[in-house]
Amino acid sequence: MKTYNIARIPGDGIGVDVVNAAWLVLDAVAGRFDFTLSSETFPWSCEYYLEHGVMMPTDGIEQLRPFDAILLGAVGWPARVPDSVSLHGLLLPIRKSFDLYVNARPHRLLKGVEGPLRSTDFDILCIRENTEGEYSGAGGRVHHGTRNEVAVETSIFTRTGVERILRYGFEAAQKRSGKLASVTKSNAQKYSMVFWDEVTDALAAEFPDVRVSRYHVDAVAARFVTNPDTLDVVVASNLFGDILTDLGAAIQGGLGFAASANVNPAGGVPSMFEPVHGSAPDIAGKGIANPLATIWAGALMLDHLGEKQAASALIAAMESVTAQRTALTPDMGGTSSTMDVAEAVTHAL
Repeated sequence: MKTYNIARIPGDGIGVDVVNAAWLVLDAVAGRFDFTLSSETFPWSCEYYLEHGVMMPTDGIEQLRPFDAILLGAVGWPARVPDSVSLHGLLLPIRKSFDLYVNARPHRLLKGVEGPLRSTDFDILCIRENTEGEYSGAGGRVHHGTRNEVAVETSIFTRTGVERILRYGFEAAQKRSGKLASVTKSNAQKYSMVFWDEVTDALAAEFPDVRVSRYHVDAVAARFVTNPDTLDVVVASNLFGDILTDLGAAIQGGLGFAASANVNPAGGVPSMFEPVHGSAPDIAGKGIANPLATIWAGALMLDHLGEKQAASALIAAMESVTAQRTALTPDMGGTSSTMDVAEAVTHAL
């Protein structure tokens, strides 16, 4: 029987609840499809930072390296630790150290889930560049605390980085509808974004079966709302992809459904799977957080590990529960607990 070793990082706030709930479901689907999920839990979080002065140990990356995948709950507790500390101390180092340059987020309405739009027939896969661009961390501040203070933040776009994320998008489009939307702001950013457009055009010649549309980020943001059904695979830079995927979460019913895969397609390192709803300190510990984003992230993890039947069964079980509308957390208009929903999905399996 195949065994996969998973590093669990519940993190902060509701991350603990949703990871525990998702693990209940993942353990059940593993049993049904004859493989085993073994795990080790790491306590790295803002609480850990307050006790140790770091978000994770200096050898944290090496501790994670032997695992097949990472399941992350949430990072951040702004009232205790600045986001600039928590994010740059845990999430971003994992992404960059393992070169998880693909951030893939699916956006569609599960059966029975009501979104804010009239249009419900959309299925968008957002592919966000995940290791450079606007979040490269290149810059600094001088004359700190004075009237002459200057802050510089430099976006870094390499040909390797842009080409590989676009190539991943083209290949994803080939497997889906054959449509790719490349997102920039090249009318205003005449160096980095024009460069992105040029690489898009060069790659398009290698993929004649993919129809490419180029959008400015403001225009495609409007299209997410007015005509989401016209979009399929959307590829964007780190910052633009970050913003667009929150919009994608909104139209699919809210952040409680927003799943994410941080992937290095070459393998050899653990890819990381997470919900993107954050730690939600206002409801932390109440047991009412929606676990479906984390369960969906678990399905993405299983698909990445090669357990595609199990992943499909898990998505089907989720949709069975949302379609019946009998186990709903408060964000879905119900009164069910986090574990109630997890148990309902487990039963649906």
